[in-house]
Amino acid sequence: MARIVMSEFGLLSALTGAGLGLGILLIANGLRARLVEKSPTRRFDPKALVRIAACIGVAVLVGALTRWPVGAVLAGVAAWFLPRALGPDRDHTRRVQKIEAVATWAEMLRDTLAASAGLHQAVIATAPIVPEPIRSEIAVAAARVDRGERLPHALKLLADDLADPTADLVCSALILASSRQAGQLGELLGRLAEVARAHAVMRLRVAAARARTRSSVRTVIAVTVSMAGGLMLFNRGFLAPYDTATGQVVLLLVGLLFAGSFLLIYRLGQIGEPSRILTGLES
Repeated sequence: MARIVMSEFGLLSALTGAGLGLGILLIANGLRARLVEKSPTRRFDPKALVRIAACIGVAVLVGALTRWPVGAVLAGVAAWFLPRALGPDRDHTRRVQKIEAVATWAEMLRDTLAASAGLHQAVIATAPIVPEPIRSEIAVAAARVDRGERLPHALKLLADDLADPTADLVCSALILASSRQAGQLGELLGRLAEVARAHAVMRLRVAAARARTRSSVRTVIAVTVSMAGGLMLFNRGFLAPYDTATGQVVLLLVGLLFAGSFLLIYRLGQIGEPSRILTGLES
């Protein structure tokens, strides 16, 4: 009878922890979505559903093994954030690729304008051949122009779609040229392309310099998680005080301290983003 009660308690703890973990993940995902600027080209990433399912699975497994609701929540949250901290910095790679793509598009526009084409025709003509990181956004902008939408408005929407400071420079130059007939646009686009490529090179150098910090972050997090897992599997008696309600509160405080420390260490290896100059220009 005691075993049945304990197993039911363990299952209830696992489900409770999984529910709390899912709630935290959904809240975090919702807050993140509100911070991301809306655009017609962005779609919900189906991989997020897989990640959420994996985090719930980890939370249920840890809750069933430990019978700690707080442990299940911490495990689910860790399963959401740790792969990003321990894995390669894909966000940095995507940003560099986007900057280089914007530079290439600026050069394409410059060369197309040099062939006596108008700015409307240049935007439409370059849409199918721009680099992949910005192709969908440029294609949407070209479609807007092709169906008769005013070019300045289409470029403002494009700036919001790209959501990149370097792209803002190119879009602002194009907006001024389309509305005020600015001269020497080709030369300006060439200069902007040079600036964009220099920015990409700078980011790569900074990332290389911070690679050691990221390696230290991975080492610290991996050792801490491995130690906790090893104690849980091979020396459960050492963790017995956490089976009580007071122990769960202490575990929550310890988990929050570790999470805050990991976050601060992780941010040391991140590269700050410059502020955008074109925002909220949909209207």
